[in-house]
Amino acid sequence: MPQTIRAAVTRAFGEPMRVETVTLADPGPGEVLVAVKACAICHSDITYADGGWGGTVPMVLGHEAAGIVEATGPGVTRVKPGDPVVVTLIRSCGGCHYCAGGHDYLCETMFDLDRTSPLTDGTGAPIGHGLRTGAFAEKLVVEQSQLVAVGGNMPFASASLLACGAITGVGAVTNTAKMPAGAHAVVIGCGGVGLNAVQGARIAGAASIIAIDLAREKLDAALRLGATRAIDPFHEDAVDIVTAATGGRGADFVFVASGAPAALESAASYIGKNGTVVIVGMPASDVNIAFNPASFAGFSQRIIGSKMGSASVARDVPHLAALWRDGVLDLDSLVTGRYPLDEINEAIAATRAGQGLRNVIVF
Repeated sequence: MPQTIRAAVTRAFGEPMRVETVTLADPGPGEVLVAVKACAICHSDITYADGGWGGTVPMVLGHEAAGIVEATGPGVTRVKPGDPVVVTLIRSCGGCHYCAGGHDYLCETMFDLDRTSPLTDGTGAPIGHGLRTGAFAEKLVVEQSQLVAVGGNMPFASASLLACGAITGVGAVTNTAKMPAGAHAVVIGCGGVGLNAVQGARIAGAASIIAIDLAREKLDAALRLGATRAIDPFHEDAVDIVTAATGGRGADFVFVASGAPAALESAASYIGKNGTVVIVGMPASDVNIAFNPASFAGFSQRIIGSKMGSASVARDVPHLAALWRDGVLDLDSLVTGRYPLDEINEAIAATRAGQGLRNVIVF
């Protein structure tokens, strides 16, 4: 039987979300019903809610979640009721051109949930399944490929970060860039994704990790998590500091974990010969930047994109969970704000203002 649940609904772009009672359909074939226990606020949710990527409303956003499996539809084999799980937005078939090549995050298959949202409002009108997850809600329905069971000893708030911030940040370093040990790295933007990129660079054995952000709290966190230098570019000459820290050559890799145009435009100034700019943060769809192609051609430099850290959910979430258990990956200290669903707009406002490292809605 379909269930009535409470969810934060985006009714109009740029306006506060409204907590409403909505109807959630039963899980269909290959689908799973999850009772949400925690959902982190990602800047992607904010960009979407502000209308930065277009789309249609109403919708329920939220995609960085963890919870407990409540029920499964026919044919589900990956999880069972009672399993604590991480819920991601990556939905993959395992057999299309991209999945066969190991690029699950680019799956081209159209699923039933892509055609019909499981959410409807009190009038029976459909509500969009935002970012394929709809996790700003008491419960959600997703395709089984979006889930990974994790050990019950991991706090749900910490586990939720594995769904996006951790796999995206660490994965940008280890999967997308395949950064070798001994490389010099710069991370621009030290929010939830950027701080995990700092950790990814530390785990990969970087020779230096230079964190760049405007917020002192985030720079301090970056130093605690492995950065060797932290820079506020408004008060220091970041280019000179990066150049000096890299033997006068510039960084080998620059990870841009912010969608701000200024952050994107500054990235090329930090790389040296054979250097790589990795675009990790997601800007609004109308953002364009300029770069000097002669420099990139003449110095054999590259710009590459990193969607969701080039992650394979079934591979990377368990790996990162194991790193957390071993004390190598810090997730717990990144959770700096906990809010009930009724205070979601306050949580979003705090995130927008740069307050806290990762603010999480808890149930």
